[in-house]
Amino acid sequence: MKWTRYGEDGIRIVFGNAINADVHEKVRQYYFFLKSLDLREIIDIIPSFTTCIIYFNSRLTSFDALASFLREKEKELPAVQIPAPEMHAIPVMYGGQYGPDMEFVCSYAGLAADEVVEIHAGTIYTVFAIGFMPGFPYLGTLDRRLFVPRLETPRLKVNEGSVGIAQFQTGIYSFESPGGWRIIGKTDRRLFNYKEEPYSLMKIGDQVRFIPV
Repeated sequence: MKWTRYGEDGIRIVFGNAINADVHEKVRQYYFFLKSLDLREIIDIIPSFTTCIIYFNSRLTSFDALASFLREKEKELPAVQIPAPEMHAIPVMYGGQYGPDMEFVCSYAGLAADEVVEIHAGTIYTVFAIGFMPGFPYLGTLDRRLFVPRLETPRLKVNEGSVGIAQFQTGIYSFESPGGWRIIGKTDRRLFNYKEEPYSLMKIGDQVRFIPV
């Protein structure tokens, strides 16, 4: 692991340079290890594809003190109970009014629409991260046959529930927002509910499969 400062009140821990299952599992394990410590010095923990970022209260600790403490506690890491991944079956209405980029995806990939649906729904995806808005899951790894670039100019409005693909990832827009992913479908499942814990439907490490409807 590589430890670096992240701004004035942050620590960035890098677990690898590639997005893959091994690095993801290290990130996931360390994230739940940090959660299990329940330290009042830690304000937030943000796991991502290859990193964990820790924001700390600088009135209670410092970069050096917290990093030293965590390295000492790492001997307890193997004993941490990691929650089993949940499987989420997400119904998707593909193409037509729900998938405005389906025609582009078909043309770029050299596939018919039903082949795109079959490939996209035929993979079980891992939730590598949650961002760029609350509840938005970054899912991988997308079949190489569906590789497409992002939009050159992002849309100003992407509907909530839109299912998009970009490069080797797929994701679901948890709220209406601007966005640059290629939209191939839409789901009615709600991904984030601020009124009810745990708020986000998915968490890092969960698995997702799409069900055509």
